[in-house]
Amino acid sequence: MFTHAITRRPSAEMVDGLSTAGLGKPDFELALKQHDAYCRALTDLGLDVTVLDALPGYPDCCFVEDTAVVCEDVAVIAPLGAPSRQGEQDTIAPVLAGFKPTVRVTPPALFEGGDVLQVGRTFYIGLSDRTNMAGAEALGNAVGAYGYEWHAISGLPSLHFKTDVNYVGNNTLLVSPAYADMAELAEFDKVIVEDDEAYARNCLYINGTVIVPAGFPKTLAKVEALAPAVVLDMSEFRKLDGGLTCLSLRF
Repeated sequence: MFTHAITRRPSAEMVDGLSTAGLGKPDFELALKQHDAYCRALTDLGLDVTVLDALPGYPDCCFVEDTAVVCEDVAVIAPLGAPSRQGEQDTIAPVLAGFKPTVRVTPPALFEGGDVLQVGRTFYIGLSDRTNMAGAEALGNAVGAYGYEWHAISGLPSLHFKTDVNYVGNNTLLVSPAYADMAELAEFDKVIVEDDEAYARNCLYINGTVIVPAGFPKTLAKVEALAPAVVLDMSEFRKLDGGLTCLSLRF
């Protein structure tokens, strides 16, 4: 059960953030409103939310999930795979140290939190352009010291593993068709989200409730058949390839 979340306010520089979405530049003022609504939703779901200030010089700083992986026992600080983002982790480390023991991973090992899905005592680590095998091994060793299992998954079709695979409770994953028959995920029930609603694969499970991005009615109906749902407009973060999980660290 999650009790805390850490978020970071978007920077005005987000208009120059990394993106492959092809949806234009985000509206900064609207992004601030959407971020406020996101933080309120986490609070309404019972989390104590720490909101950090924007980080000058880092257009993607609001996507705080990538900077660390946090579980019950430890926070593992990420080296970050995107060169323009390296340095963000330096400001998250002291914040997390106030909550957990911390372990720091350094290059050439690389990983980002968007490639890491924790379900129970197991971590699934996607190998991507942002996460290499050395990073997966370093993260796996860090959490393995506390008794967690981990699996590296290769062949990702998207930016991050959680672009395509997310846990929504009750032993169930939302997945893209590419992951429907993946051996490493065979133990889970799967809800396939087709490409016409691909962005909605990145839903956020919080203590029995699933936060779903607005504008994807087929996925919303599938989620509501499984659990209570909260719908949030994520339009401006979508323009930067950012989803619901990207905007917080939960623990």
